[in-house]
Amino acid sequence: MKCMNLGNANVGEEYIIKNITAEDEELKSFLFSLGCYSGEPITVISHMKGGCVVSIKDARYNIDHDLAEAISV
Repeated sequence: MKCMNLGNANVGEEYIIKNITAEDEELKSFLFSLGCYSGEPITVISHMKGGCVVSIKDARYNIDHDLAEAISV
């Protein structure tokens, strides 16, 4: 299966995070604190105009489009 980002992920399907491509170290450490890092399962709950809602470790987060594009699954 080829690598894609969360912006293109199917709703309700569980993916494994392969990589996070963010220049900002603060952003990377914030994502890490949410449990969003390589090897961790993530599920897209819904897509919205500005981004998507994801489930990580039994918690739900609303992430914007740019952040969704930075998370490869």
